[in-house]
Amino acid sequence: MVSKKIFIVFVLPVIFSIVFGSAVMSDILQKPDRELHLWPMSTGGLSIQNSSIEIIGLSKQYSTSEPVEIQIKVRDSSFDCGDLYVTIYSSTNDVVTQGGYFEQCFEKGSNMIPTDDKFSKSIETPGSYEIVAEMVSKQLKSASARGSFTVK
Repeated sequence: MVSKKIFIVFVLPVIFSIVFGSAVMSDILQKPDRELHLWPMSTGGLSIQNSSIEIIGLSKQYSTSEPVEIQIKVRDSSFDCGDLYVTIYSSTNDVVTQGGYFEQCFEKGSNMIPTDDKFSKSIETPGSYEIVAEMVSKQLKSASARGSFTVK
């Protein structure tokens, strides 16, 4: 008699919770606009394009003697302060160069960062490259943009 009570009180609710939770998650993830976002800080090495920020000043082609100089335009006011990370990857996804700009807060009327600085890096090896800019706000919300260019 005791074993039936233990089953009804402890085991049966766990089974129902798992079945019900799986059904709800399956239904939610079947909708085309939904995605499971368990780790909101970052999506990994190369992140997806986001319309909250934009890379400004990136050319499609550079020479080996010409530096890559860009700025980031922020369109979302929730990113008024945060950290900016700019990384250039080779065609084999190796990191060529990085830049980190911490505590970036743009002034009123200007939404360009880095402030009082420029991302300027020279690449001496010809090839195809991808640049990724990621802005992480103080609330740990992130946005990223990417672009491609070649060096000849």
